[in-house]
Amino acid sequence: MNTSTSPSPEGSIDCTVRGPLLLIAINRPAKRNGFTPKMFRELGQAYTRLDDDPALRVGVLYALGEHFTAGLDLPTIAPLMQRGEKAVPLGLVDPLDLGMEGYRRRSKPMVVAVQGITYTLGIELMLAADIVVAADDCRFSQLEVKRGIMATGGATLRMAERAGLGNALLHLLTGDEFGSAEALRLNFVQKVVPAGQALDEALRIADAIAAQAPLAVVATRKNALKAVEHGPVLAMQDFIAVQQGLSRSEDAAEGVRSFVEKRPARFVGR
Repeated sequence: MNTSTSPSPEGSIDCTVRGPLLLIAINRPAKRNGFTPKMFRELGQAYTRLDDDPALRVGVLYALGEHFTAGLDLPTIAPLMQRGEKAVPLGLVDPLDLGMEGYRRRSKPMVVAVQGITYTLGIELMLAADIVVAADDCRFSQLEVKRGIMATGGATLRMAERAGLGNALLHLLTGDEFGSAEALRLNFVQKVVPAGQALDEALRIADAIAAQAPLAVVATRKNALKAVEHGPVLAMQDFIAVQQGLSRSEDAAEGVRSFVEKRPARFVGR
């Protein structure tokens, strides 16, 4: 993993385009990638760039250095909390994907690679993504109760949805530290790999997603998310209309041609 340091003491979010992928790097390793307001703002801008650029199909979020993130840089974030302000500007895609008024929700897939310390915000960012690859050296903790505050980035919602209420409260109410095996058991992560290999595996998964029909990928993700948030009956009601629209796309025609011609499909997102 790259261990270069950010030129800014406030940290940065660095973006690299690799074909149809947008690689989004958390860059403040000297401070265990603790998030400042500047980093929140730049992360929102990066997620918005992914959604707005038609050439980009999948995002990959990862961190420079030994750790994913120790969470919030409280001295810089606490004043915002006290004023009830958000660090991500209104109108951008919310990296936590909470559906809050004034923010956009991400439509394209996001794969996350985590390693080392992955505390508080780190857990919430990975739960807000779609697929998580964890290194076997991860140390997770949702420790807000130890700081006299509550997790408000989605942990109270998504930990219970993934793992059941009892399992969620075990970690939310104690703020204890747990490892990658426990995170896998609780469905917080989808794969565990040896330390140093998480980003490579995340890129492999992202490449596999990017090779599929973009319109179908977005529609499939949206329907699965709707089923989780609003129930299977409402999600099912979209089946016919969505499938009808997809079946008329250029990519659907290409899918048929590639099947008949026994070759990989070349999808264009139309």
